[in-house]
Amino acid sequence: MSRVTDKAAPLRLGIAGLGTVGIGVVKIVQRHAEMLAARSGRPVEITAVSARDRTKNRDADLSAYAWETDPVALATRADVDVFVELMGGHDGPAKAATEAALRAGKDVVTANKALLAHHGQALAELAESLGRTIRYEAAVAGGIPVIKTLTEGLAGNGIRRVMGVMNGTCNYILTRMEDAGLPYDTVFEEARQLGYLEADPNLDVGGIDAGHKLAILASIAFGTQVSFDNVVLEGIGRISIDDIRRAGDMGYKIKLLGVAQMTGRGLEQRMTPCLVPATSPLGQLTGGTNMVVLEGDSVGQIVLRGAGAGEGPTASAVMGDVMDLARGMRLPVFGQPADSLARPTPAATSIAAPYYLRLQLSDKPGALAKVATVLGESGVSISRMRQYGHADTSAPVLIVTHKTTRDAIDVAIAGLPATRVVEGEPVAIRIEEV
Repeated sequence: MSRVTDKAAPLRLGIAGLGTVGIGVVKIVQRHAEMLAARSGRPVEITAVSARDRTKNRDADLSAYAWETDPVALATRADVDVFVELMGGHDGPAKAATEAALRAGKDVVTANKALLAHHGQALAELAESLGRTIRYEAAVAGGIPVIKTLTEGLAGNGIRRVMGVMNGTCNYILTRMEDAGLPYDTVFEEARQLGYLEADPNLDVGGIDAGHKLAILASIAFGTQVSFDNVVLEGIGRISIDDIRRAGDMGYKIKLLGVAQMTGRGLEQRMTPCLVPATSPLGQLTGGTNMVVLEGDSVGQIVLRGAGAGEGPTASAVMGDVMDLARGMRLPVFGQPADSLARPTPAATSIAAPYYLRLQLSDKPGALAKVATVLGESGVSISRMRQYGHADTSAPVLIVTHKTTRDAIDVAIAGLPATRVVEGEPVAIRIEEV
């Protein structure tokens, strides 16, 4: 890397969106100007910014920068080399400004997972047709450099599986429920009061936010077009404190877990609650931290752990992308040319796995035998079982199955009411081997 000289042209940034992350980027550029220039070989400067409210106090000095109320105008300014999109939203101003920037000859850095999950293929094709690129390390897992790891560090590997906890809010809720013995509704409200939830909470607890991230990682890992519509989504709203306690008794933790893998039946993408061994790295993950596990055919298993959100970690990821561009490093958006990405065939069924079943059984003779018969007739065999003390006329029973399919589990659950010994709704959660 060459030293900075007076002749080195600065890399000029236009930042659209001055929320937590945008201001974090401003602070890094202001605080570390000399370090950034030394590491990239050229100055990195902010020339213009854009946000909806110019009068808002943002805890940063923005007086040296030009101001645009329209992000499209910012994206097309002659004194902007890189458009930094930190507004959010998969349509509207974010999409329009990103497209305008590319057409105006700018590279784009974004933290917008929804934009890429919904429009990634079209945007990648547009960028590459114009000789531009889109960088988005901050869109997935905050400060964890998982995009760079997949596209660069593991570029020589066939990826077998991508797996991870990618929403810190959900992990906080599940961890808090376990540690404090509190029900879901109580912890959900606590998280809302603390400001941990999106304006639309279902983006977090419904698995949508994490599903966007998984779809992006699957595209890079398996050389396919982003296919968020084919991600199987199930949130954490049905997870009870009883499930967390009972799973713990049997050596497991419950996580909202994303899993993507290419199978003989197609691309499998799931963002659902799963049980993982309590002693595994994922099982030991607490609070709002994220973790991504990558499995390559040559390297084996790589575990990346770190802050998945927040001003500093996310701004750090944005600046990592900016620095690569300052150094002249360019890659195809999803690790290989967009026109070579295959349209994925979604897997009709998931790879077989053990399942955790929780049933409330009536205190009647032969109740367990009736349940075992239904399971067996559905192709589900029992690995181990635990029965707890009676409560009035019924008792909770936990079953861990041998490997089976979700279809077989669903058939078994549908057949249980006919036994007349199962009270309430059975709970079935996949156990992921990690």
